Amino acid sequence: MKRKTTLLAGLFLLMLAAGTAAAQVKPLTDSLYEALAPTPPMGWNSWNKFGCNVSEELIKGVADAMVESGLKDAGYEYVVIDDCWQVSRDENGNIVCDPERFPSGMKALADYVHSKGLKFGLYSCAGSYTCQGRPGSKGHQFQDALQYARWGVDYLKYDWCSSDGQNARAAYQTMSEAIKAAGRPIVLSICEWGENEPWRWGEGIGHLWRVTPDIRAVYNGVFDWGGVGVLQCIDADADLYPYAGPGHWNDAEMLEVGNGEMTLDEQITHFSMWCMLAAPLMCGNDLRNMDRQTKEILTNKEVIAVNQDRLGRQAIRFMDMGEREIWAKPLADGEIAVCFMNRGETPWKLSYNWLDQTMYFARDVNFRKYEYTVRDLWKHKDICTSKDRLEATIAPHGVLMVRLRVR
Repeated sequence: MKRKTTLLAGLFLLMLAAGTAAAQVKPLTDSLYEALAPTPPMGWNSWNKFGCNVSEELIKGVADAMVESGLKDAGYEYVVIDDCWQVSRDENGNIVCDPERFPSGMKALADYVHSKGLKFGLYSCAGSYTCQGRPGSKGHQFQDALQYARWGVDYLKYDWCSSDGQNARAAYQTMSEAIKAAGRPIVLSICEWGENEPWRWGEGIGHLWRVTPDIRAVYNGVFDWGGVGVLQCIDADADLYPYAGPGHWNDAEMLEVGNGEMTLDEQITHFSMWCMLAAPLMCGNDLRNMDRQTKEILTNKEVIAVNQDRLGRQAIRFMDMGEREIWAKPLADGEIAVCFMNRGETPWKLSYNWLDQTMYFARDVNFRKYEYTVRDLWKHKDICTSKDRLEATIAPHGVLMVRLRVR
């Protein structure tokens, strides 16, 4: 209580310095804050495709494309500017956006994004500097949170560069309290790359936490599927299912669908597994210039429904056969999503009998509890029942993703 009182007092002084009456800001309650992400957040982030090349024109174009492409209708809502939007602090210590790249300012840009029925996000860092050497938030957390609230920010990605020996939990707790005190509902994305096991302490502080290093579909000019790519992210998240749930999600990194040199099967596997893992779905491609296949992957509502299922469970890798894996994710109303993933370089001739064994796990996976209709979520058709043997050929680096619906 003493810590929270001190933090709120700090905000009060900042508001007085800015000439704003303290009574105009009503702090968020813990319960309201913690309820901001009942399902994994969905949206777009600028970094994977554009890096530091961000601008007002780009963000407006992406917001337009999110609506026009059907992504908004599919559930995507956040438009997030990553690093490099900020250039300095003014004489009062307020963060300043790049006036050449964002001539109308962040408030006007947020208003534009909101006018599209979308939400607006920004990037900052717990250290003195961001990962690209721009001003970080250390020592300015309450001041920055108040500024973000004034601008209309709905989502904050908070990085961990130049952390200067800080305690990670304490640093993220400070920004969390600053957001609550500023009074605007802002989702906090903890991005310290899993180095300090944020899944053990992040619930109630942030709404999602990175569990992996940065994903790279192409690294040093070479396509990378497993090294620091899709497979590494999956493996890093695989055993963390006990920590995921409504309001607190394991972040397996942003999506690379539509970037790099992944095959169609690899992109489908990437998206399928992020949905199975109940991971946030943050697109990282150029939404203004998507081909048909990319759009179809990102807007597959049957697959997205698995990710957004209200039960909020993360999938379990319950069969690991080396290059072949079977994942199961309990869903609401007794349904189950199952993903057969082929990590190998040769086709998988699958022949699976749902009734061979009873699958009891701590997270309620049991294929024999009901009789199910088995629906292929990429072909959008029912293919058998749970009384039938499932026969399929799964391409190298491909998946068969199905939903078991109670008959």
